[in-house]
Amino acid sequence: MHNDKTTLKDLSIFGADGEDVFSLINFTVTQAGRDMLVKHIQHPPDKLVQLQEMQETVRYLAANPGYGTTQISNGTIVMLEKFFESAEDTIAPPSGITLLLGSFFQKALNKNQYFITRFSLSHLSDFLSGCSELTTILDQGNLPTLLRKELEAMQSELQHPLTDDIIKITNDTPYSGLSRLSYDARRQMKNITYRLITHYSRLDAWQSMAKATLQLNWVFPKLEAASPVVFEATALYHPLLQNPVSYNINFNNNRNFLVLTGANMSGKTTFLRTLGVSALLAHLGMGVPARSLRISFLHGVITNMHVEDSLMRGESYFFAEVQRMKLTAQKLLESEPHLVLMDELFKGTNVHDAYECTRAVVDGLLHRPNHLMILSTHLYEVAQHFKDRQEIMFAYFVTRMLENDTFFFTYELKQGISHDRIGYRILQKEGVLDLLMNPKGAG
Repeated sequence: MHNDKTTLKDLSIFGADGEDVFSLINFTVTQAGRDMLVKHIQHPPDKLVQLQEMQETVRYLAANPGYGTTQISNGTIVMLEKFFESAEDTIAPPSGITLLLGSFFQKALNKNQYFITRFSLSHLSDFLSGCSELTTILDQGNLPTLLRKELEAMQSELQHPLTDDIIKITNDTPYSGLSRLSYDARRQMKNITYRLITHYSRLDAWQSMAKATLQLNWVFPKLEAASPVVFEATALYHPLLQNPVSYNINFNNNRNFLVLTGANMSGKTTFLRTLGVSALLAHLGMGVPARSLRISFLHGVITNMHVEDSLMRGESYFFAEVQRMKLTAQKLLESEPHLVLMDELFKGTNVHDAYECTRAVVDGLLHRPNHLMILSTHLYEVAQHFKDRQEIMFAYFVTRMLENDTFFFTYELKQGISHDRIGYRILQKEGVLDLLMNPKGAG
């Protein structure tokens, strides 16, 4: 699946305030694991078989929450990087007086070097021991293919002759032995250790997705082939909401387009994000916030939601919208299915122009039946124009009107087309018109 920065931003996958999807699923132990998880989100598996292998691995880790090691921490990896990248005082192997002096004299004569050597090697020992512990499950016969490959690669790296000697380091290991091991490890195990860190960071990222799935009580989706395209969900909800309303949705090859109507603030944008976030999570190989989800392997998620103009490039908001739609059209020339999320298209022009542009875009999109497309709009006329098209589904969010001329949003999704017009009422309710008409404000 391919997703650009705009899509990830529109879906609130990453954010600076912690109120984002990544913060919700990030259970990594190390910064290296966190970076690997970010990379995985930015570049999910390209093929269905790779995604299925990933899901199988995450499912296994979720079913075995006790698997792992406590010997590796973020501090462990930070110290290893400092150990291998820092300059060493000696350019020759320790010998002579260095090896004859005991730990007591080394502490007295070269306190810093003594403690740095012992501290660094203790972290290397913990790391190699932790990696070795992780590979112990290779004896099991039911390991997922992807997990087995990763652990076998890790086990192969651990075959270096120095591994056992470093793992056996204790507080009683003499400084002469530590000095020799430090010298040899720097020269022989740097690349090996970095490769092991890469293997471990992948496991850290995979376990993070498994822990998130387990702790958030999410379900693993059923992954289908790209064609015929399908997106069938029950009790699907947005994971960042404290009290979310869930949705049922059923797209297929015959009905692949949804026109969504309803008043502003009634829930349309949240619904679009719910679909996009769940699709992305499914294509990471982890669970999704729903009772069930059956989804085709998608080539990408494309959003047309919060387009930004560019003062430096001299682009207007409307032109930026057009460019984003052009990119969408180019992507939809591909045969592989995409999920296209469009929220109130062409906000940068007048209402009549927005209607004409939106209607023309929908006409063109209907020639792309192998993609899944959702358009939210408050332009009632657009929905009415296409109401007889069998391939289009229509749904709206309910606004409850009360006798005292007030209203509230239920966030319920129902079939049909909304006729709600509450913008003027909101303006009145917030007292904007009273403030503007108040003569005391003049002068």
